[in-house]
Amino acid sequence: MTSTMGNEASYPAEMCAHFDNDEIKRLGRRFRKLDLDKSGSVSVEEFMSLPELRHNPLVRRVIDIFDTNDDGEVDFKEFILGTSQFSVKGDEEQKLRFAFSIYDMDKDGYISNGELFQVLKMMVGNNLADWQLQQLVDKTIIILDKDGDGKISFEEFSAVVRDLEIHKKLVLIV
Repeated sequence: MTSTMGNEASYPAEMCAHFDNDEIKRLGRRFRKLDLDKSGSVSVEEFMSLPELRHNPLVRRVIDIFDTNDDGEVDFKEFILGTSQFSVKGDEEQKLRFAFSIYDMDKDGYISNGELFQVLKMMVGNNLADWQLQQLVDKTIIILDKDGDGKISFEEFSAVVRDLEIHKKLVLIV
């Protein structure tokens, strides 16, 4: 990572599309605070050092989505591109795709029964017995799966989630 981190002139246009110069600088400062070992990337452990993230069951999934090169860490470009999905300038489609990707663990474009179970298990922990959770997952798949292929497509997911206006809640004020 160069010493000009936070200097918007040193980054490609797609990194700056959703943030203005001051927001990029503030995100640069936040990134440097997260990067405890000054390696130029943030590990799961470094993200988990934040008290507000430590107990969030979906932090690892969000990190997996931000980590586009699958090296197990989030560099500054991935951080900016990832957080841009929560920008007030981000569009509804982008936010819905992000929410969908939380569940689409294998990135095949569908949410399978097993993926939905795994993500919901992260959220509910041991508050539900596995058989109860599996019943919930099965019912959810039956309700959302309009084409009968046994899995949830982005279109099927969006048809339900769009009405919840989740995109309006997925906003980061920088």
